[in-house]
Amino acid sequence: MFRRSRPDTPPALTRALRGTLAGIWAERLARAFWPFSSVVLFAAAALGFGVQDHLPPFWAGALVLVILGAALGSLLVGAWRLRVPFSADAARRLDQALPGRPLSTLADHQAIGAQDAASARVWAVHMARMQAGLAHATPVRGDLRLARFDRFGLRYIALTAFTVSVVFGAPTRVGEISDIAQISGRAEAVALGPSWEAWVQPPPYTGRPSLYLNEVDRARLDLPQGSRVTVRFYGQQGVMSVHESLSDRDAANPDDMAQDFDIERSGRLSIRGPGGRDWEVVALADQPPAVALDGVAGRERGGLMRQDFTARDDYGVVAGHVHIDIDLGNVPREFGLALPPEPRDALTMALPLPVSGSRVEFSDAFIEDFSQHAWANMPVTVALQVEDARGQHARTEAQGMTLPGRRFFDPMAAAVIELRRDLLWNRENAVRAGQLMRAIGHHPQDAFRGIEARIRFTETRDLLLASLNDGGLDGATRDDLAQRMWDLAVLLEEGELADARERLRRAQERLDEAVRSGADPSEVAELMDELRDAMRAYMRQLAEQPRERGEAPPDGESMEITQDQIQQLLDRIQELMEEGRMDEAAELLAQLQALLENLQMAEGQGGEGMPGNDAMEGLGDALREQQNLADDTFNDLQEQFRNREDGEGGAPSEQLTERQRELADQLRDQQLAPLPGEGTPEGDAALEALERAQRAMEDAAQSLEDGDTSEALNRQADAMEAMRDGLRAMNDARTQTQRAQQQQQGEQGAQGGRDPLGRDRNQGGDVGTDQDMLQGGDTYRRAQDLLDELRRRSAELDRPEVELDYLRRLLDRF
Repeated sequence: MFRRSRPDTPPALTRALRGTLAGIWAERLARAFWPFSSVVLFAAAALGFGVQDHLPPFWAGALVLVILGAALGSLLVGAWRLRVPFSADAARRLDQALPGRPLSTLADHQAIGAQDAASARVWAVHMARMQAGLAHATPVRGDLRLARFDRFGLRYIALTAFTVSVVFGAPTRVGEISDIAQISGRAEAVALGPSWEAWVQPPPYTGRPSLYLNEVDRARLDLPQGSRVTVRFYGQQGVMSVHESLSDRDAANPDDMAQDFDIERSGRLSIRGPGGRDWEVVALADQPPAVALDGVAGRERGGLMRQDFTARDDYGVVAGHVHIDIDLGNVPREFGLALPPEPRDALTMALPLPVSGSRVEFSDAFIEDFSQHAWANMPVTVALQVEDARGQHARTEAQGMTLPGRRFFDPMAAAVIELRRDLLWNRENAVRAGQLMRAIGHHPQDAFRGIEARIRFTETRDLLLASLNDGGLDGATRDDLAQRMWDLAVLLEEGELADARERLRRAQERLDEAVRSGADPSEVAELMDELRDAMRAYMRQLAEQPRERGEAPPDGESMEITQDQIQQLLDRIQELMEEGRMDEAAELLAQLQALLENLQMAEGQGGEGMPGNDAMEGLGDALREQQNLADDTFNDLQEQFRNREDGEGGAPSEQLTERQRELADQLRDQQLAPLPGEGTPEGDAALEALERAQRAMEDAAQSLEDGDTSEALNRQADAMEAMRDGLRAMNDARTQTQRAQQQQQGEQGAQGGRDPLGRDRNQGGDVGTDQDMLQGGDTYRRAQDLLDELRRRSAELDRPEVELDYLRRLLDRF
């Protein structure tokens, strides 16, 4: 295309001109024909996705015409807009891209000073530089950016659609455009004479494809029940008709040009007229679903209900529900249940269905917590219902059972739950519940272990009595009372478990009550685990107490028992309960209680007390005094309540106010005394808890002075809780200090003349001692006890590492 005009034209310039011309061609072709390429890509994507399958033949043909027209129009517009580039255009663009525009410069002539030798030399140097610059010329790329021409990014949308159709569609179907044209031609022919078309669309949930009956040449059709048949006639009305015995539609004119009906039964389908056809249709019945209960509902840990079930359907279950209703015929109509129940809707909840996988046949479990429902632990009927995609249902027979829920074994907690049940059963039980709560609260110190439970009980009782005085118990107040009673029962059942011994005693009482009342095995197992945890915490507390007080174990006769022996006793109790031998299990529980009451752990060898013991003892005394003061305050509140009923006034005693202020001052002085772990995070937490307790005491004293006894009780409860937090933090700080001291002592003992067990080291290298350590006749029993003691101590991971290593080496040797 390019010819050298001069023999000295650099080859690099020729290549640069040709590359620039190619870039201009690409730039102008892209700008002229991007609409045409976008139309082609859109059309290919639509055909690749099978759009033609979802359009009637006429509209499919119309789509082809639209595509062809758009492609032709965009091609003609592009050809009209295309400007053919020439060599001069390439030279001009390359010259503009080079510094100094050397091509234009080389075509210039010196206008002045041509006769001057110096000017001529300067001009020659200038020409040489321009000529040298052309030796390194490179092609200029074409500008293929089309954003200012395609503001909506249609070319990218078309390219994306085409790419997706290639990956997920069927790109080979683009060739069907000729078939579509033929179908369109048939549609035009249909418009000129009598003809028909018919389709069958099975229900989507069956997953079967559609059928175009014009192309089905067999005489029998097996179609799912519920399939939709569509028939269309073309030409003059009355020439063609349809006759069928498949549907339940009302009498229809067989000559209607458009007819739609569903296949409900087996029968015959006939298209009568020119080119008519007959088919024998067999309706494949959609079988109804089935569901069955797998056993009776059981109680899981925490009072959860678990009901196993199995469901199936030929095409898959789409929904399911469980229906629970009260079984009045089996409800014991006594006490609070003697009244007729208030109307309450049956419980209807969704059944769990597989999220992934087949729903044709599956087994699952319905798990729900009904512990707080009014029917918990009462006779009910349970029925399951499932549904398939066709709307068919299956339901199990209502099965009678006791609705599982959490059970309370503490007597007072069980009483509160029974009162709550009576209120939810019928609000007319409110009067009886109020009388019972007043009777229980007459001597609260005998009924409740902690002040918090007393306060909550009093608030709940006062709310109930106030609602009765206001004219009756409405639904909102009843629900509020039910929630308060539930929280109170949980508190009474679980107790304030800051002390390990109290926690152990509560666990024993609950387990003993569960065994004697014939509790569910899951409940017994849950309570047994709770007893084991409480036992481990109590044993740790006993093991730490002698070392914390710096005391030696008591001399004389005492009952010693190892944790392994207690564990064996617990295992035996659980084994008896699993075998159903509840009487024997109860006897062993009583023996365990007697053992624990006399249990003493032989730990440590005495020594001086830990720093901060006085502070902890003082805080413990303050906590007991605050507990006594809260009891007196509660009794004073009871007296005020009785005085108001008798028409007399009443105010808190001034003595209570003075006692509360003195206690707050005492706690302030304790904060100035040495505390365990000062400067450590545990020590700081203890000091912060004491400050909170002091503020709560001062607020309680102010409330007593203002005559607000109820608020004073709340603040006193906050003070006691803060003091308990302080005691726990002090104990943690002291434990950290003790471990550090033990580690230091162990290291010193390892380096000194005694081993970690306090025995003289044998300097001769032999293991053992010359002392007669086995005095007495039963030496083998004593040796076994020593091995047991070594194993027990080696399992205490909080001991210094050097001591644990020594114990392990002893066990490995013996």
